[in-house]
Amino acid sequence: MSVQSNTKSMIMKKSLASSWPIIIGIVLIALTMRSPLTSVGPLVGSIRESLGLSNTAAGLLTTLPLLAFSLLSPFTPVLARRFGVERAMLYALVLLMAGIAIRSLGAAASLMAGTVLLGLAIAVCNVLLPSLVKRDFSSQVGLMTGVYSVSMNLFGAIASGVSIPLARNLGFGWTGALGIWGALALLAALFWFPQARASHASARAATSGVSSRRSLWRSPLAWMVTLFMGMQSLLFYVLIAWLPEIMTSRGLSEDSAGWMLSLFQIAALPVSFIVPIVAGRMKNQRLLVIIMTILLLVSLAGLYFGGNAFIALWTILLGIGAGCAFSLAMIFLSLRTKDAHDAASLSGMSQSVGYLLAATGPTLFGLLHDFTASWNVPLLLLFVVSALLLIPGLGASKNQTV
Repeated sequence: MSVQSNTKSMIMKKSLASSWPIIIGIVLIALTMRSPLTSVGPLVGSIRESLGLSNTAAGLLTTLPLLAFSLLSPFTPVLARRFGVERAMLYALVLLMAGIAIRSLGAAASLMAGTVLLGLAIAVCNVLLPSLVKRDFSSQVGLMTGVYSVSMNLFGAIASGVSIPLARNLGFGWTGALGIWGALALLAALFWFPQARASHASARAATSGVSSRRSLWRSPLAWMVTLFMGMQSLLFYVLIAWLPEIMTSRGLSEDSAGWMLSLFQIAALPVSFIVPIVAGRMKNQRLLVIIMTILLLVSLAGLYFGGNAFIALWTILLGIGAGCAFSLAMIFLSLRTKDAHDAASLSGMSQSVGYLLAATGPTLFGLLHDFTASWNVPLLLLFVVSALLLIPGLGASKNQTV
């Protein structure tokens, strides 16, 4: 038994070692998938004042990318079939750079237009990364999902924390603080270019299959994964958009509120790496879903009822719960499918419908705040969403495939 175990370990190490260019490329792409979005939250106040936007209009800065995710996600497997996975992701990185540049021009129209473009770009990477992992790392799905999940969350946290210092302390302004993330997209594109050149027909075939994607719409399990994706995304993007504003309403400075958003995301880092690995070894993931729900409910109740004395604790618990939810949503795309073909189809479906659901969040919460002049009602609604998240979570945890 020990000989078999050692042999399996050597094969896995060899596989990972020989795939290091793809692994580094995946990490670099993952670094670009949240930082352009999470850098906006701490700067919402400055953007709103500079351009004269309402809270509802400011909420569109988070809503528009989610609508772009929803629009393009179901068509992304077709793009991958046409161009190949690697080339489709390279084109997405180029579009991401363009979107970041246009968003940073300093006008309301370019702000919204650039936000849509970068949302379309990130949508392609969102859908194809799980498929790429399923295709190239089928025996290390949990590990590789953890790697790109923690990479996304790490730079998402960094972007939130440095936005205000970049804008004010270094004199970049909100335009420069948002535009600087184009350099990261350029780095990822330069490194991914050789992978795109080396892509071949088998990579394109891995994500084809319109017929398979159609069948998923009749699958209860696929709908459970989709609803879980949507509800956890709604929760995350509402917090990304409005947590700094909630914190400043509690008396924190803008700098402190920005770093509190970073703390929320930093707390998610360990679980973003560990949860996919643990989930991949479990027969089902129901226990993880229950723990996730408890963490979310306790932390939101603490933010609602508690004062500022324990606000950091509630933020950490909220980050752990949200990180667990995100990691489970990502690993479900691989665990609930048999191959890369189905993983791309399920990813496209779940992110299309799921992000359409999530897109209602930031604008709705901004609207509720405008009407009530308080964050109490939005926080109560987040509590309800977190409680309801348990239902699709338990459904998506079944040891089955679509």
